[in-house]
Amino acid sequence: MAESPDAQNPSSVPGPPPPSLWTKLAYGFGAGVSGVKDNGFAYFLLLFYSQVVGLDARLVGLALTIALMMDAVIDPVVGYWSDNFRSRWGRRHPFMYFAALPLSSIYFLLWSPPVGWSDLATFWYLLGLAVVIRMTVSIYEIPSTALAPELTPDYDQRSSLLSFRSFFGWTVGNTMSVLMFAVLFPMFVTADIKNGQFNREAYQVYGIIGSVIMFVGIMGSALGTHSRIPHLKAPPPKRDLSLVKIFKEIFETLSNRSFIALFAAAAFGSVAAGLSAALSFYFFNYFWQFSSQQSGLITTGVFGSAIIGAVLAPIVSRTIGKKRGAIIIGLIAFLGSPMPIVLRLLGILPDNGDPFVFWFVFTATLIDVGLIICFQILSASMMADLVEQSEIKTGRRSEGVFFAAIAFIRQMVNGLGLITATFVLTVAGVQAGADPSQVSEETIWRMGAYYVPTILALWMTMIAIMSGYRITREGHEENLRTLARTRAAE
Repeated sequence: MAESPDAQNPSSVPGPPPPSLWTKLAYGFGAGVSGVKDNGFAYFLLLFYSQVVGLDARLVGLALTIALMMDAVIDPVVGYWSDNFRSRWGRRHPFMYFAALPLSSIYFLLWSPPVGWSDLATFWYLLGLAVVIRMTVSIYEIPSTALAPELTPDYDQRSSLLSFRSFFGWTVGNTMSVLMFAVLFPMFVTADIKNGQFNREAYQVYGIIGSVIMFVGIMGSALGTHSRIPHLKAPPPKRDLSLVKIFKEIFETLSNRSFIALFAAAAFGSVAAGLSAALSFYFFNYFWQFSSQQSGLITTGVFGSAIIGAVLAPIVSRTIGKKRGAIIIGLIAFLGSPMPIVLRLLGILPDNGDPFVFWFVFTATLIDVGLIICFQILSASMMADLVEQSEIKTGRRSEGVFFAAIAFIRQMVNGLGLITATFVLTVAGVQAGADPSQVSEETIWRMGAYYVPTILALWMTMIAIMSGYRITREGHEENLRTLARTRAAE
């Protein structure tokens, strides 16, 4: 059934006043916190501790893996806790305010480890700080993300809110990468250290800047949405809760069919994203043989992608609906993403070194990442719309549990994408540390030939599973009216 924007009139459903532009900006800017953390953990932490501090890379990997596993366990607990928390500042804001100073302080310490410590001592230092950072990010991020369904019940306004959040998350995270490669590493080249990537002081400055952005992001988001607290949902009545009852309620909340579709889709999507990220620089260096400047320019293009995704998602939501829009945009994005590789495998593109090849890949990447960001926004907005359907069934608001569960599955399968990437490189015959000029054309061809069907299988499975999501615009508006009638009868 078509999701006509006029099928149901949102104004007929009682609700809080729509969020202002300032509220949307404040709420969105808060996503920069995760952008900073994800950027540091994904791109620089292993390099810093293994190559600069001197800790065995296996110990660095072990510490980060343990921290990741512990975070996956913490997320559902934080989600449930924030759903049931009672305070004069509501359910979410106390968590956000609490996390600001500890998180920013500890993130600074992460990039300024003591000098001269043994490997074992440094390992425990890294492990302890990584665990606490991931825990405090969860304490902030899950309640903060869970605000989206509370800030507005409107079908399209939720997509708009999450567009701001996605834009700032991508932009701030990418800014940290550009800052590091374009400014800090060149700035800290010395007579003794020819490459700034191996200068500890560059990472200390990076840690200071990241910590400041985290603190400002949390406080700005919390203060900017503070005035909305009177309009947010109240926690459930006080109850006697045992551990068994808590997990029974979590299971009851998550047994929603549409949630299961999004949950399973997120699992396959996370593996695909991990595979794509792990091999991106391999394709830049080996497959396309781009220079470091060209690779950097493609990375800078993500700023444009963030704008495309953030602008497009609300338009798609208003015109064709979230589920249909996510599937259509997803198919275009995920089928188009490996297209440059396919054209090269078929011998259609010119040889490497031709300027057309770079600009073709640059443009295709910019547009494709923008479509993927749009897809992610629509998926998150679909998750927000589960809240009212679940409330009708369970009598509880469970925003935190829903968003924590998605964070949980992404954490749990995070490493599978890297493992899959390693498998692709192994069967293709790409040796670790091999000079791109020394790798045979046959090996490069195999890398592309194995990558394309693998990534497509993951993405198409994700899209197929997502089709099991059942909430339309009409269904969402009916859920709001049902809840309004229930409250009026109480």
